[in-house]
Amino acid sequence: MTISDKNSDLDQLFADARRASVDLPDDLAVRILTDAEAVRLERQKQAVPARRNPILGLFDGLGGWQGLSGLVAASLAGLWVGFSAPSFLPDPADFIVTQDSSYLIADLGLEAIILEDYE
Repeated sequence: MTISDKNSDLDQLFADARRASVDLPDDLAVRILTDAEAVRLERQKQAVPARRNPILGLFDGLGGWQGLSGLVAASLAGLWVGFSAPSFLPDPADFIVTQDSSYLIADLGLEAIILEDYE
C-alpha cells in the first residue's frame, strides 16, 4: 500500500463523516445554551471593574506597608549620606552655596592641571 492509497482512504473516511448527519438531542442543546448564557452573564458582571483610588493602587504596587517603609528608609538614608558626606569627599552643600571651583579642578586629570599651570 502506497502513501497515495492511504491518502485516498483517509479522504474517503472524511467524506463519509461529512455526509453522516448526527443530530444533537434537544435537551442537551438546551442545557448547553443555558450554561453558556450563565457563563456569559457571570463574565459580564465581572468585567465591570470597581472604581479604585489610584493612590491605593500605587501603594499596592510598591508592596504594601513593607515595601513602602523600606522605600522611605532607603530614601532617608540616601539623603542623610548625601548631605553628611565623609571628610574625604567634597560637601554637596558647598557646591550649592559657594560654587567653589577647587573641587572641580581637583577632579580633573593630570593633563588639565598641567594646562592650568601654563595659563
